[in-house]
Amino acid sequence: MTTFVPPRPWTASYAEGVPEDLAEVTGSLVDIVEASARDYPDAPALQFFGRTTSYRDLQAAIDRAAAGLKALGVKAGDPVAIVLPNCPQHIVAFYAVLRLGAVAVEHNPLYTPRELRKQFEDHGAKHAIVWNKVVASVQEFPADLAVTNLVSVDVTRAMPALTRFALRLPVAKARESREALTTRVRGTVTWESVVGYSPLPSSHPRPSTDDLAIIQYTSGTTGTPKGASLTHRNLLANAAQAQAWVPSITRGNGCVVYAVLPMFHAYGLTLCLTFAMSMGARLVLFPKFDPDLVLDVVKKHPATFLPLVPPIADRLLKAATAKGVSLAGIEVAISGAMALPHELVVPFEEATGGYLVEGYGLSECSPVLMANPVADNRVPGTVGLPLPGTECRVVDPEEPTKDVEPGQPGELVVRGPQVFSGYYGKPEETEAVFADGWFRTGDIVTIDEGGFVRIVDRIKELIITGGFNVAPTEVEGALRQHPDVIDAAVVGLPSEHSGEEVVAAIVVDPGTNVDVEAIREFARGILTPYKVPRRIFVVDELPTSLIGKVLRRQVKERLVALTSGS
Repeated sequence: MTTFVPPRPWTASYAEGVPEDLAEVTGSLVDIVEASARDYPDAPALQFFGRTTSYRDLQAAIDRAAAGLKALGVKAGDPVAIVLPNCPQHIVAFYAVLRLGAVAVEHNPLYTPRELRKQFEDHGAKHAIVWNKVVASVQEFPADLAVTNLVSVDVTRAMPALTRFALRLPVAKARESREALTTRVRGTVTWESVVGYSPLPSSHPRPSTDDLAIIQYTSGTTGTPKGASLTHRNLLANAAQAQAWVPSITRGNGCVVYAVLPMFHAYGLTLCLTFAMSMGARLVLFPKFDPDLVLDVVKKHPATFLPLVPPIADRLLKAATAKGVSLAGIEVAISGAMALPHELVVPFEEATGGYLVEGYGLSECSPVLMANPVADNRVPGTVGLPLPGTECRVVDPEEPTKDVEPGQPGELVVRGPQVFSGYYGKPEETEAVFADGWFRTGDIVTIDEGGFVRIVDRIKELIITGGFNVAPTEVEGALRQHPDVIDAAVVGLPSEHSGEEVVAAIVVDPGTNVDVEAIREFARGILTPYKVPRRIFVVDELPTSLIGKVLRRQVKERLVALTSGS
């Protein structure tokens, strides 16, 4: 039986120097730090509040931590929960877990005890490396879910001595910063004791390419947790694809990557934890995005490569303008998670002298599937081209093995070395997202003649009203064109007459006297009548994820509660 290989017209649009395919990856993720430590031992690997760690010292810390975790009983195949903000200890813990052949399970440290518990119930980890500020959340788990080895991490221990001293000063600002970063805990193993062991012998068995490396959760804070099982091959391939996409950025050679995105998120994990380390880059770690902290670093070490989301690009640009700080020198910024407005791209590129391009991915795909070329032929409003070695098709959502006509909208299905094999412990859910070996993204897209992909909407978020499909993003885009509307989220609410009705929540300029009927009338000038929201609610803010993506599910829950009985 011959495997169907669809044409790949997008390769003709690749930037100069980007290959159509990549060699098959070998080894494991632990090799990439070891290679950088071998090739650039004295180069800075990590920078945290000004304190740097060389690649030699980073590798030594990983080897000691691996020995410490082994002494605690961590074995190959064991899931090990990591609940940390961006900090040097996070990098060391991640690679130490992998060195033992164990599986890293990343968690949002800002989750509530209930949210964390749901994920722990799913993966069942008995070992956890946790920010001491949130250790209590794990200690609250019931006895049947108790973690055997709970390692607490004080992130301030990785800061420069002067910064740590400042946090101890008896002033309000220092006290607030100290309380935000750390707290004392009992009944845990300290991180310092874990890294106090002699290095793990080089003879200790290493993970293989197809071993499970991480479990990456995809469901957010509600619903049943689904952990995407990603192998060393998946993540190595995606890091190699990212390298190939930016041929102007060479390994070593003073490469600087900013970790302003959380590394527990698939986007931040790949482009910081793996890509940056594979490049021998200086990875500048920020526990959270703070424009002032970022601008302080820009003055000395502009980012060669800056993964971000549109709200971060916007805030950074505004802060730089207000403070008179030049952003010149930032070479490549890649934006994901949400649509990138063209009106943001132009001033950002003028300020940096580099490129700001949009990309696209999913946790199940390690996560990056495509990106706009880092070249003048990038196409605003699209998510770009499939990365080298990535195949994609556009199919009928009702018959996912049947391709739609060229240029027509349909569901995006993909295949490639970065695509996962399934959800952890969930064979039925896994089977549901594959069709004849192709992963169903759930996104409705079109692909133009040049191979550029444009996202139309998500299948699960399409609103069906009176038998017609309505894409929320199209309606939101129309509402945002109104001069008084800052942001909008559109959802479908149950209707006795039409299945669902289109309903919008909007945020408006402060002090504006809003006439929602006037806004509906404005929308009628842009949209087909059935797409115009039947009701519009003015809200103070829209719920967003940590990286700024509007959570439509939560918007819908709030509007259901607001309209119940009306």
